[in-house]
Formats: sequence, structure tokens, C-alpha cells
Amino acid sequence: MSGHTPEEIYQERKRYLLVFLILAIGTVVTVLVSFIEFELFAWTVALALAVATVKGFFVAGYFMHLTDEKKTIYLVMVATVFFFISLMFLTIWAMSDAPANTIYP
Repeated sequence: MSGHTPEEIYQERKRYLLVFLILAIGTVVTVLVSFIEFELFAWTVALALAVATVKGFFVAGYFMHLTDEKKTIYLVMVATVFFFISLMFLTIWAMSDAPANTIYP
């Protein structure tokens, strides 16, 4: 068998419930952000993406067990986040340069 004691199983269950609670709160925050009226729509998108990024870190870290892995995986994850943020920055920058009467689908 796996050799886990009941205390270890209880701690893991407690950790997963905490991560679930954080993800549920993050979902509520994302929905609430959609109702906030910023001067630029890009700020709403940026804030929602920031919350989604934090939620993604929790999913990758705990459900995909990256918190227990080696530094190479973290390096790949940091590179992925860097390119993701770069692409989101370019998207938001392009949205801010568009004429005011442009409707985005």
C-alpha cells in the first residue's frame, strides 16, 4: 500500500479543501470584477486576468503537484507566465490604441 497515516491523509484533505475555498473565492472575485466600471475596459480585463492567474497557480501547484517538483518545472512555469503576461500586455495595449467607436466581438 501507499503507507500514509490517517494524520497525513487528514492534512492532505485539509489542504485540498483550503485550495478549493481559495478557488471558489477567486471565482466570486472574478465575477464581481466584471461589474466594476473602470475608465478603460482594459483595466477590467487586466484585473480579471490577474485573479485568473492566481487561481491558475493554485491549480497547477496543488492539483498538478508542482509544489513538490523540481526547479526545472518552476523555470518552465515562470517562462510560461512571462510569455502569457507579455501577450496579455500586447492585447491590452492594442485595445487601448483602437478608435473609441470600435466594437470588440
